[in-house]
Amino acid sequence: MFCRVRLVSHVSTWSPGTNHKLWKLGCLLPRCPKLSCRGTKMSAVPSQKAETWDKCTLQELKVPFARTEIGTFFQEQPRIGNQYLEDAFLQRYLKTHLPPQVLKKVSLDLERFGARVAAEIDSLGRECELNPPALQHYDPWGRRVDHIVTCTAWKRMKEIAAEEGLIAEAYERRYSSWSRVHQVAKLYLYAPSAGLFTCPLAMTDGAAKVIESLGISRPLAKAFGHLTSRDPRKFWTSGQWMTERKGGSDVAGGTESVAREQPDGTYCLYGFKFFTSATDSDMTLTLARIMDAQGRVEQGSRGLSLFFLEVRDKEGKLNGIEVQRLKEKLGTRQVPTAELLLDGSKAHRISAEGRGVASIASMLTITRIHNVISAVAGMRRVINLAREYASKRVVFGKLIKDHPLHMQTMARLEVETRGAFLMLMEIARLLGLEETKMASEQDLHLLRLLTPVAKLYTGKQAIAVISEGLECFGGQGYMEDTGLPVALRDAQVLTIWEGTTNILSLDVLRSLTKSQGQVLAAFCSRVQGKLALASSISELESSVQLLQDALHRLGQFTHRVGSKGAVAMELAARDFAYTLARIYTGALLLEHAARPDASSTDTYTAQRWCKQDLCPVDSEEKAGCYDAKAASMDTCLVYERSPVLKGKL
Repeated sequence: MFCRVRLVSHVSTWSPGTNHKLWKLGCLLPRCPKLSCRGTKMSAVPSQKAETWDKCTLQELKVPFARTEIGTFFQEQPRIGNQYLEDAFLQRYLKTHLPPQVLKKVSLDLERFGARVAAEIDSLGRECELNPPALQHYDPWGRRVDHIVTCTAWKRMKEIAAEEGLIAEAYERRYSSWSRVHQVAKLYLYAPSAGLFTCPLAMTDGAAKVIESLGISRPLAKAFGHLTSRDPRKFWTSGQWMTERKGGSDVAGGTESVAREQPDGTYCLYGFKFFTSATDSDMTLTLARIMDAQGRVEQGSRGLSLFFLEVRDKEGKLNGIEVQRLKEKLGTRQVPTAELLLDGSKAHRISAEGRGVASIASMLTITRIHNVISAVAGMRRVINLAREYASKRVVFGKLIKDHPLHMQTMARLEVETRGAFLMLMEIARLLGLEETKMASEQDLHLLRLLTPVAKLYTGKQAIAVISEGLECFGGQGYMEDTGLPVALRDAQVLTIWEGTTNILSLDVLRSLTKSQGQVLAAFCSRVQGKLALASSISELESSVQLLQDALHRLGQFTHRVGSKGAVAMELAARDFAYTLARIYTGALLLEHAARPDASSTDTYTAQRWCKQDLCPVDSEEKAGCYDAKAASMDTCLVYERSPVLKGKL
């Protein structure tokens, strides 16, 4: 049907390296004994000879995209190196704060671990993303098994977590209060490559913290030993089953699960847990209402008690648990998240009756800090990849890194990330002091305040920075097979899990109210102390003044709006939390830049941070955003022409 033909053009043609060669190409045309057209000769040639001739001609002329050729240019992909050695800011922080002997040991461990992340862990994390968990309800013979199938890489991640002591490090306290800083730094290197195994580790750390705070006694001693083990054969992970159908943050009003006491002192739990992360864990902590002999329960938070249960019994069967389904999520697909029916699950009450919410509070502190770790680590990783890519990608005749606008964009991301990093390490330092009984009253107030502030603010930062970071790769940043988009999909959970931005903003206000203002006083005092250190550095004088002004505006706002009642303050809660985050982060950056061995980039980072609006709550209040009229108009704006409020506005 088709034959090879030779085309010989009489027009001057392209040829590399010569001026007057004829352009000879093989092509496919319908079989025809003789073809001709003006200016061109065409003659039939035996197929085999034509094929040989064409290959020689194409090889000689080096024509791109011919036949099976797909071009000669392939963009080199960005690769991660040792993330500890490439992070000068982390190294400078540790050198500044850790005692010399501790620094030496921690640095060696982080350098070794950084190499392992690049060589082994990162590829396992990618495998977890490509092989998400699946639910097998029945075995081949029809028995209900509710088996959550996870990939080999996910199981290997659990072994590595034990080997590296990612939980144990915090509880062995080899370096006293600095053990938390060591653990957090290690998790910071690990998180972006972990394939979301950071989720079960967050809850495992939280469960260990709760058990330690309640007192390690039977049956908790066994569980604590497993949670903090370095032996992969003994290491356990823990879940946290709190969310039910009526809601997540409103635990007091949304928990319907009940507990019936048994003759041996244990309890049987009945209820439906609507959102359980890391459902393949070995144990969990959960809340339920104790039912009396008449079947009555107490409503509200005072009716909730905290329970510990092992997910499987000694025979390996589920402990009165039915896995209804796995959740379909935007991101975090690597981690199994399920809806569970508790139908007589055997459990142990570990809190005083009615003290469940108070007892689990320390778990929320830990999991929120882990949320901050993931946020900051995600920002750092996308920047590291983007800067590596910028040194390889050529556009408009030069490397991306040589385009000033691109460098300006990346520098803005770097400022956000460095500020967030210092906030994370400040909380880790305060937590270490609290756990070793070395914290002052001011330290404790700051830990209570900064935990929700950092969680809500870094979550927002992470989404913005990672989204901008993906732009640095152009279209490749949008392609799933590059492994880049997963960073943005997974980042979205950071503003939702363990409290949305608004919920945490209200928690910040609650901390002020419960402490009768002592928390805010501690905040202002600590900021002033850091500014005093930086005020003597000439390059930082203007930035110190900007922060002093913001702190003064914050004080004026608190005095003005505080007298207007709870409603006005609630409207301002979100901007108030943002203000606390910006002011404290600025103080940390200025303190870091005031070190005797500070670099010029440390100074520049602090200066850049302080040029933004450091007190947005004052700006918004002066613009009338928190008065009654604004609140009414907010509703009108949102529901204009909506049938929901038709005729009511």
